[in-house]
Amino acid sequence: MDEYMTVELTLDNDEVVECAILTLFEAGGREYIALLPQNEDDTEEGDVYLYRYVETPEGEPELENIEDDDEYEIAADAFDEWMDTQEFEESDEE
Repeated sequence: MDEYMTVELTLDNDEVVECAILTLFEAGGREYIALLPQNEDDTEEGDVYLYRYVETPEGEPELENIEDDDEYEIAADAFDEWMDTQEFEESDEE
């Protein structure tokens, strides 16, 4: 895996998980972030966490849970499209 920036994410149960930032992307007029957990003991292989990404007035990044099923579907579909383009670009490089 290439080098990714990482962040520490505190889950609802206060567990801290280090995650690689896969991408920031836009969908439905909002920004989202895709995170890949680095501690394989706690997650299923291939799990990716999707969050709404916003910046505070001070310019600090902030992650928000996606509570609405329809919004989640929009974000997940956009992420799937991004993943498809990544696989296509990788196959072109070979």
